[in-house]
Amino acid sequence: MHARFLRVRIASALLVGVSSPAITQGVAERTGMAGDAAAQTQSSNHQDAQRSQTTTEPTGWQFVQDGVAFGLFNHQGGPRGVDEFTVPNWWMGVLTRRVGSSRLTLNGMFSLDLVTAGQLGYGQIFQVGEAVALDGRPLIDRQHPHDLVMQLAAIWRTPVTSKTGLTIASAAAGEPALGPVAFTHRASAAEYPFATLSYHTFDSTDIAYGVITAALDHGPWVVEASIFNGREPDEVRWDVDFAALDSVSGRVWYRPTDRWEFQASTGHLRHPEELRPGNTQRTTTSASWFKREGTDFMAVTVAYGVNVTADASRHAVFGEATRHVGLNSVFGRVEMLQVETNLLLTFAIPSTHEAAAQKEAVGALTIGGVRDVVRWHGFEGGVGAGMTVYAVPEPLKVTHGERPVSFQVFFRLRPSAGGMGRLWNLRMSQPMVDHPAHR
Repeated sequence: MHARFLRVRIASALLVGVSSPAITQGVAERTGMAGDAAAQTQSSNHQDAQRSQTTTEPTGWQFVQDGVAFGLFNHQGGPRGVDEFTVPNWWMGVLTRRVGSSRLTLNGMFSLDLVTAGQLGYGQIFQVGEAVALDGRPLIDRQHPHDLVMQLAAIWRTPVTSKTGLTIASAAAGEPALGPVAFTHRASAAEYPFATLSYHTFDSTDIAYGVITAALDHGPWVVEASIFNGREPDEVRWDVDFAALDSVSGRVWYRPTDRWEFQASTGHLRHPEELRPGNTQRTTTSASWFKREGTDFMAVTVAYGVNVTADASRHAVFGEATRHVGLNSVFGRVEMLQVETNLLLTFAIPSTHEAAAQKEAVGALTIGGVRDVVRWHGFEGGVGAGMTVYAVPEPLKVTHGERPVSFQVFFRLRPSAGGMGRLWNLRMSQPMVDHPAHR
């Protein structure tokens, strides 16, 4: 009991003490990091341009923050399931200022998962893709904890012409131009503490130790390219795992309106897995819709991705949505993915090509909700629950059960949004919204 209490106190400390003062609406609009950050297209930015004519441009450094800690009881169903108390969490701070006609932004994102969720992270049946600390075994049926340093990045945004902007982002820890917005920043996943089962198809490059990205924006179009360290962080979560920038990726975004956002991306990752040599070609495409009315919002994301290795091609698709009205939120997620069957069966890296190529389709459906119950000293808390049911392929029924059911009951703590919203739908190389190309 003392250990559980300590985990809650430490996770709360991640958020307490960094609560920022209110930040003007103009700052959020100009940095592109307000709660509807994805909606940076012509109509919304035309309003920004009109407001900028009657407001004073902030001078000096401005600060924006967001974060969350979920104190939860996690029940994972079936023979491989567990019952546990865990506290996944993250916090992000952003410093930004004008430099002439350009803008400099510094991002820092951190997590105490290793303390509050432990070296093995949290239970999530059918999840694979990481190593257990220090002993070289694969992590099975669990989602790994985040590293302490999730992002340390500097971003320079500048106009090139009256209609075109250039962004250069360099990160000791950051994300390359690959995949949809990471789940920690997706508004469609804002109220659910768990990553998708297809995390290693869509989100596993959210922490890359060494990234350089260039982005060119023109109207609703953004084209990005990255060189980066494609190796996933190792099981020692406190350090920074620098290596050669030998992986590449490219991504195209299209925002036809202030609510819709589409992306297509592909990347060549050199030796991304610690326990298995070999390269991965990852390709994804996604569509997102986000509508906000005051504090109420509706967000939807659907995505398809494929990882191609020397052994097999594994496909994944998911759709998720969150609806928030007043004090209440409801959320849902459905996904289908081809899992590494032999790895789930044996707890060992496959020793033959045939074993490594074995794959089966697993389905998962999650529904849940959150009720906001308290606001206190710049923080807000909510009580929620989620439940997941699965479609289990025949070979895995002996290990995971025919009809496993998982559920979580949790308390969600995060800084209040204030007038500038949250860091939703944010990516590292966000284009420059106070550039005329976005008006």
